[in-house]
Amino acid sequence: MSDTTGPTPGFLVWRLSMRWRVAVDRALAPLGLTHAQYSLLGSLHGMHSAGQRPSQRQLADHTGLEPLYVSKLARTLEAAGLVARTPDPTDTRAVRLSLTPAGVELSGRAVTVVRDVFDGLLAPLGGLDGAATGDFARTLSTLLDVPIKE
Repeated sequence: MSDTTGPTPGFLVWRLSMRWRVAVDRALAPLGLTHAQYSLLGSLHGMHSAGQRPSQRQLADHTGLEPLYVSKLARTLEAAGLVARTPDPTDTRAVRLSLTPAGVELSGRAVTVVRDVFDGLLAPLGGLDGAATGDFARTLSTLLDVPIKE
């Protein structure tokens, strides 16, 4: 029988997610970015470093954000001069995303800021490089791999 007097795992994951989102939003505010914008820029930064130029759909799948929201964010970041949106030469329905030089510079700074935030948030587990953090990440990955029933 489970203990129903304490918080459920789902509630704890939600609270942790909200707490971490607030911490990232606060840390990124001086750079003029929101957590959602960082999700795109940070992901593009990593993909750019790996020589990838993803479509909006691929970026939506990678970030877990809805494709329409990724499109809206990409347009906002394009207007700010951080992201370039270009037609995919092999699929007329797709749009490819890449960082502009300003986007490369800002995303690099943002990645460093967020890395520092998470190192502090994960300090009880040994920081980003802690063994317990690795176990925690593997557990979260296992849970994220469970398909959602429709």
